[in-house]
Amino acid sequence: MAEEPTKLDISDEMIAERRSGLGKMPDDMPKWMASLITKIDLFSKWVGNVVCWITVPLILAMTYEVLARKLFTAPTMWAYDMSRFLYGALFMLGAGYALSKGVHIRADFLYRNFKVKTQGIVDFWLYIIFYFPGLLVFFYMTVGFVQESIMRSERGMDTAWMPYMWPIKLCLLIGIAFLLIQGVSELFKSYWAATRGKWPGESK
Repeated sequence: MAEEPTKLDISDEMIAERRSGLGKMPDDMPKWMASLITKIDLFSKWVGNVVCWITVPLILAMTYEVLARKLFTAPTMWAYDMSRFLYGALFMLGAGYALSKGVHIRADFLYRNFKVKTQGIVDFWLYIIFYFPGLLVFFYMTVGFVQESIMRSERGMDTAWMPYMWPIKLCLLIGIAFLLIQGVSELFKSYWAATRGKWPGESK
């Protein structure tokens, strides 16, 4: 007979699963908070569903490059740049959705052993002290990078194709905005866990 998984075995999965606020919010949670969490998480889910389609042109571009290079000895000038631009856009634009699912890298080997209330306290203060200040500074700096890139018609100088750089920098700016938006939802979830000892939507 197979042994049932221990709490430690499944704790990482539980940490990720309880991140989604798409389930039913607690009855005693203020309606404005429950509504805000649900709407933000739904928005991030919608963004994730749209952004995932970037993988299609990414795969097509790389497949075309491989076939052209190997079968016809006709490598493209644009495949390398397109692959890194599309991958970068996929990474940045999907970051907010990834945060909503709790799949970003973190020190779970310590965190998973904390009580839920302690997890909430740690998350809440890390969002306040580091997450939002850091991302706001990053957002402010990136606005300048995008503006300068557009004004100068900046091009990539490391390949022969020399593509314009502002589209990928704009994706970075938008991705930071998505992270800030999802961060609001995560902050309220953390606050609820810190004060109630239970994550929103988590069943006993």
